[in-house]
Amino acid sequence: MEKENGDITNNNSTGLIVDEQEDRSIRKKIQDLWRLLWRDKSGLLGLTIFLILVFAAIFAPMLSPHDPLQQNLIMSRQPPIWAEGGTTEHILGTDNLGRDIFSRIIYGTRVSIMVGFLGVSMAFSLGMMIGLVAGYKGGTVDNVIMTLTNMVLSLPYLVFVVFIAAILGNSLLNVILIFGFTDIPIFVRVTRGEVLRLREEGYIEAAMSIGQKTPVIIFKHIMPNLLGPLITLATFEMSAMIFYEAGLGFLGLSVPPTVPSWGNMLAEGRQYLTIYPWMSIYPGLAIVLTGFGMNLFGDWLRDVMDPRMRLMKK
Repeated sequence: MEKENGDITNNNSTGLIVDEQEDRSIRKKIQDLWRLLWRDKSGLLGLTIFLILVFAAIFAPMLSPHDPLQQNLIMSRQPPIWAEGGTTEHILGTDNLGRDIFSRIIYGTRVSIMVGFLGVSMAFSLGMMIGLVAGYKGGTVDNVIMTLTNMVLSLPYLVFVVFIAAILGNSLLNVILIFGFTDIPIFVRVTRGEVLRLREEGYIEAAMSIGQKTPVIIFKHIMPNLLGPLITLATFEMSAMIFYEAGLGFLGLSVPPTVPSWGNMLAEGRQYLTIYPWMSIYPGLAIVLTGFGMNLFGDWLRDVMDPRMRLMKK
């Protein structure tokens, strides 16, 4: 009995030691990533811009000085605070209906972040699973999946998206679904290529040789090595989706005109561009700044996920 108690104690102690080692390993990885990010000022700037956008999207009601839908025709076409005739009440001016541009830009962040994040999440999850099946199974399954994938990728992307959006109509849900489904082939192709490469690695062949089941090999050995390249791709695709959503909004095919979005603001301000330029300039700057920040952060992620680049940065 004493021997059994001793064995249980030893097993518990061994388990605690393993857990502590895993915790230390995780903490060390986080510290290494933070150190690399702190050294790479461009990546840090990109992450800062992205976090500011997320913060603005979440706390838009508290950050906005005015209701983005409130109209005041008496204050219409009010210039920014630093221009002649500008007031502190509307720091970026007002549009042709007297709505506060700064408040509308803040609320427009919600549309852009939701479209980018949810669209990429859908494409990421579905594309990764389909690409895993294609790369691991091979044969007829792989041929069918990649034929369909190449067919979709051969279509002009923006024309294809505009065509579907025109059929489905204006809705935030429709925009998210359109970008989510049309972006799946990109993640399928990248995932399949990575799986084909990983299948040739020694540890995968060893797992197969000892008879490990397919789900175990996929979820334990292959998927963890896929996350790095796919997360990097997701960062760039999120930036692209924000641009495309603004393009659809400019064409009147994104969210309804009553919803504040950067694309809608560009479309409304284009006819006043020569006389009241602030109505289009500031939403345009928000789009450019968002894409700039996401691409900077994506570049840093790409370098960090590549072991050779990571060694160069240390």
